[in-house]
Amino acid sequence: MSQMNATVDPAEVARFDALGAQWWDEKGKMAPLHAMNPARLAFLRDALVRHFSRDARALRPLKGLSILDIGCGGGLLSEPLARMGGQVRGIDPAPGNVEIARAHAAASGLAVDYEAVTAEELASRGDRFDVVVALEVVEHVADVGLFVRTAGQLVTDGGVLVLSTLNRTAKSFALAIVGAEYVLRWLPPGTHRWEKFITPEELEATLAAAGFAAQEKVGLAYEPLSGDFHLTEDLSVNYFMVAERVG
Repeated sequence: MSQMNATVDPAEVARFDALGAQWWDEKGKMAPLHAMNPARLAFLRDALVRHFSRDARALRPLKGLSILDIGCGGGLLSEPLARMGGQVRGIDPAPGNVEIARAHAAASGLAVDYEAVTAEELASRGDRFDVVVALEVVEHVADVGLFVRTAGQLVTDGGVLVLSTLNRTAKSFALAIVGAEYVLRWLPPGTHRWEKFITPEELEATLAAAGFAAQEKVGLAYEPLSGDFHLTEDLSVNYFMVAERVG
């Protein structure tokens, strides 16, 4: 593997590339992401509105903001961000994912710029964005420190980096791996590896080494009775972190 793509884990790329059109099947293998999306998008919208002093009541509150969605998959996050007015670029190292994302955006009448490249390639080109988002990506990369540094290089001065991942706790092992993969069969067994989960303290230290400071931390929890996800102060399983460049 070249240094340019040092954060990319080929096995992880192949796993998600094989999903194809299943990305947009709300009852298929990506059902958990579809269920998460309302809470994820509400969090992102509110965090970005606060950071950039936008009107939360506006129909397109992210209008004019350049947004990079790292690990965009089939476009589940990129499309709603574009609907909120963002100038969105979605990148993914899996070409099959990008093809699906492009086709779906075109059918939906949305202008999203998709590209089958890595974050390292964008950084080497000098590309910069007001907002860099990498949700459910950190636990799948080969080198977390390098990935966070690279993502940070892509953020403009005054911009914001938003990450979400899984905490490495007994509870996350029980829910995200045993429950989601082996009991409920939401995800194919082996989708997640518990040893690659990262604690909030570890992620904050990694961000600090990259010149960023965490400004906001929020958890995401599953409600089994309703089947919905909601934001919470509990960071023991899924969590978001919003960071700004220090100085």
